[in-house]
Amino acid sequence: QVRVVESGGGLVQPGGSLRLSCAASAFNFSRYDMSWHRQAPGKEREFVASITGTGDTTKYLDSVKGRFTISRDNVQNTAYLQMNSLKSEDTAVYFCKAAVGSGWSRTSYWGQGTQVTVSS
Repeated sequence: QVRVVESGGGLVQPGGSLRLSCAASAFNFSRYDMSWHRQAPGKEREFVASITGTGDTTKYLDSVKGRFTISRDNVQNTAYLQMNSLKSEDTAVYFCKAAVGSGWSRTSYWGQGTQVTVSS
C-alpha cells in the first residue's frame, strides 16, 4: 500500500501563487507516474497535470497551461504543483495520484486532498 499525502493548500488572492506538495511512501518512487486532479463544489473531479516517473513528459489541462508547473523530486519521493496567476475558477480541492503499472495491472493511489481557495 502506498500512502499519498498532499499539503500546501490555502487561501490566496487572485493573481497569487501557491505550491502544492505530494509526498508518497512508495518504494521505487521513480516507477510511479504522478498527477494532480481537482474537484470544485458541484463538479466532477478533473485532471490538472501529470508527470511521468522519470519526469521527462508532462501534460496539462488547457486552462492551466502557462500558469501551473508540475515537477518531482525522486530523491525526496515528492511531486509538486506550482500554481501561478491563480484565478477564482481554480478554487477546488486538489488531489494527488500515484500510479504504477500498465493496462489491467495499473494501480492508483489517491491522497485525501488539499483545499485551494482563490478569493479576494
